[in-house]
Amino acid sequence: MQYVRLGQSGLKVSRLCLGTMNMGSKEWKPWIFNEKESEPIIAHALDMGVNFIDLADFYSIGAGEEVVCNVLRRIARRDELVITTKVGYAMSNDINAQGHSRKHIFDAIDGSLKRMGMDYVDIYMLHYFDTETPVEETMGALNDIVLAGKARYIGVSTMYTWQLAKILQVCDKNGWARPINMQLQLNCAYREEEREMIPFCMDQGIGVSVFSPLARGILTSDLQSTRNQTDFFTAEMYNDLASRDIAHSVAKVADARGCLPAQVAQAWVLQKPEVSSMLVGADSPAQFDSAMAALEMTLTAEEIYEIERNYTPCDLINDYTAGKRIARTARPAQAPFAD
Repeated sequence: MQYVRLGQSGLKVSRLCLGTMNMGSKEWKPWIFNEKESEPIIAHALDMGVNFIDLADFYSIGAGEEVVCNVLRRIARRDELVITTKVGYAMSNDINAQGHSRKHIFDAIDGSLKRMGMDYVDIYMLHYFDTETPVEETMGALNDIVLAGKARYIGVSTMYTWQLAKILQVCDKNGWARPINMQLQLNCAYREEEREMIPFCMDQGIGVSVFSPLARGILTSDLQSTRNQTDFFTAEMYNDLASRDIAHSVAKVADARGCLPAQVAQAWVLQKPEVSSMLVGADSPAQFDSAMAALEMTLTAEEIYEIERNYTPCDLINDYTAGKRIARTARPAQAPFAD
């Protein structure tokens, strides 16, 4: 395993982070693994050197934190782990059980720690940017949580670059804890964060962790999985010709290499020096081994061109652009991948 500093903090994390959205309760989604099914995956990731674990209170509406941390308490040492959880999405029908108000953030961190059976979380993250709460209220609450010892660091996820700039401005003005991690979506089929967000994070010393490196599974050339048949987000985000053509190019490169398409897609992400860590939401120990192989893979310039030639700009994927994506067209193929 490789380890890097997360941004300009002193925190060191594994280049592969265990994503846990697929662990918790099947009552939430049919493709979720229960505790017994999750343990072999978690154990294998730890055996491979992973120290970075990504959670969210919203995953299985709390059951995800409980399931994963039940396993971690049995098989791992807390002080050797970097555990993150997120706050923001609705946890019940209560109007205040969502968003980033001071009330909900304080309630949510206590709820997360109780479910996790832990005294603190290493990184407490905003799941998105709450446009209905003053940013001063949100960041002041997070700073108080750090001062109380309930979180060691704070992080953010899935927002516009100007929104992150607003957060940093407020933190700097008040001397509050700054985010050390931006968790964003990046893969061969979705690269919009490379335009503004990633360069801004590099300039500001914020680490970048990447989720959905397989574009919710389409880059594995498997569109018939239980998740893709039941998760409407896959169709909403990647149901265009450009995405399918990109998946085809990834498969062509993989076939020429004699490896899995998933490894090529993951290697494309990991080869970017701006990426601190890549989330791996593995359904089996073997899938995690595939990501480990991608960590050691170096793509050639010709392979990268083939993977990237179909990409064209699109709307950002976030909470504010749902259902507004624009169809895209591709560039022509070149040797050695031209048909």
